[in-house]
Amino acid sequence: GRAEMTRMNIDIDEEALATAAQALGTEGEDETVNEALRIAAATARQRVRAYRELRDLAASGALDLEAVKDAWRPRDSS
Repeated sequence: GRAEMTRMNIDIDEEALATAAQALGTEGEDETVNEALRIAAATARQRVRAYRELRDLAASGALDLEAVKDAWRPRDSS
């Protein structure tokens, strides 16, 4: 079924809304805002899961966080 909806009066950056609609392939303000909110929530959940998995791997000794930090540390190019 359809999700419960609440009518709101909010200010939205029109340029950001147009950019989001184009990127998401949505039509209309409601569809664009709702899809962007769904994606933001899903992304946040994925980040939390990934963080927990990394934390658990590090705690088990299966992941060396210092080695990961070293791999991402900028190298001196001179």
